[in-house]
Amino acid sequence: MKNNKAINLKDEVLSGLTVALALVPEAIAFAFVAGVDPLTGLYAAFIVGLITSIFGGRPGMISGATGALAVVMVDLVSEHGVEYLFITVVLMGIIQILVGLFKLGKFVRFIPHTVMIGFVNGLAMVIGIAQFNQFKFIDKSGNMNWMQGRELFLMVGLVVLTMATIYIVPKITKTIPAPLAGIVSISLLVNILGIDVKTVGDIAHVGGVLPKFHIPNVPFNIKTIEIIFPYAVILASIGLIESLMTLTLIDEITQTRGRGNKECVGQGIANIITGFFGGMGGCAMIGQSMINIKSGGRNRLSGISASLFLLGFILFGSSLIERIPMAALTGVMFMVVIATFEWSSFEIMRNIPKSDAFVIILVSVITVFTDLAIAVGIGVIVSSLVFAWEKGKRIDVDSYIDTCGSKVYTIRGAVFFGSARNFSDSFDIKNDPEDVIIDFANARVFDHSGIESVNTLTEKYKTEGKTLHLKHLSIECYQFIKDAEKILEVNIIEDPKYHIAIDNLA
Repeated sequence: MKNNKAINLKDEVLSGLTVALALVPEAIAFAFVAGVDPLTGLYAAFIVGLITSIFGGRPGMISGATGALAVVMVDLVSEHGVEYLFITVVLMGIIQILVGLFKLGKFVRFIPHTVMIGFVNGLAMVIGIAQFNQFKFIDKSGNMNWMQGRELFLMVGLVVLTMATIYIVPKITKTIPAPLAGIVSISLLVNILGIDVKTVGDIAHVGGVLPKFHIPNVPFNIKTIEIIFPYAVILASIGLIESLMTLTLIDEITQTRGRGNKECVGQGIANIITGFFGGMGGCAMIGQSMINIKSGGRNRLSGISASLFLLGFILFGSSLIERIPMAALTGVMFMVVIATFEWSSFEIMRNIPKSDAFVIILVSVITVFTDLAIAVGIGVIVSSLVFAWEKGKRIDVDSYIDTCGSKVYTIRGAVFFGSARNFSDSFDIKNDPEDVIIDFANARVFDHSGIESVNTLTEKYKTEGKTLHLKHLSIECYQFIKDAEKILEVNIIEDPKYHIAIDNLA
């Protein structure tokens, strides 16, 4: 990733231009969702995109104002005002920096691949569904209605033409990114022929000035902290989850490796700065990142270029940008949806356990109807429960009478909260002989529930007046078994030295 010789300046800059063009309507739309001025979204897209491109841990990834954060922000803005949003974004950034400094970004590796597939599919559907708003208009009463007749025909036709252009151009030439070719060609067609369709300018005015430093106008007291802290934690969590999962996706596509903790710090710095410069904050954008990757952007230059182009649009090029038909940008986003969706997941789900297929579908659906953080959280929880259930069923207990007349139980598998009940039910305490041995050579005790189940057995055998020996148990477990010195036979040389996760050892 640091091989400068591999950087193709033309591809990086043109890819950045393509991303910048697609960023404009997205940033404006998310600003409307959050209930703030369009420039607040554009400033966030510029600042967050620039800072993360320079300091982030994933070259080629694009960050900016996102819908996942906007839906959380809207309540804060409506109840307390935009100034509280700015200070919340600053606190959000501080939390993200702390996550990176404490190296907590590595926990993204605990997100199962099935959850990752569900996340990608769900987000692709969210992006696709959002594009259908472009086929609607606001009537005089302020209600959204579907286009009809010639207006709808033109919109659909131009969207399809844009998608066809993006599909065909790479087969002819790779000199310019296909999405950029689609946007430019359709824009020229519409403006030369004078076709009356919805443009970027119909959504909002893009022009503005440089963002200015501004300390949020809120009282700095405990009451303010009580208001903003819950929002800041939620926003920081959603932002990091989306960013780290997008990072992982780009890692897989480019066969390179980003740095999760560095990305957390980069996102945090970006949000702190944007909070002080009138931006709504942001995180990684999977749609824009996919446009960048598909257009040839692989290095930091593409993200930096996109941000600078966006700033140029705000300061100097608003009149041109406002003439871009929304149909062209909608066509680009539909192609992003097609490229992002894991179509192979339909085939994968035929050959994986039903529980994994269920997780893929569950995460996809929840992503569409709620938000990313909830979907990923539920996906991880369900996957963990399924794992615990399956692991709990796979504990084997065999027994035999040795030459000394002792009954030997051999344990194979993991003894933990999911298997503790099956483990305990495998012993015939009343009918066992006077001397009993439990051999843990092929087993592991992983948590307090496992230790407690062993404790319970020792007490039951003691009540029956029988002698119990536990062999090949780890030293850590030995220390936490009640009356261990009276009942254990421990072979220190053969005993494995693994560690168990219980509060006493934390």
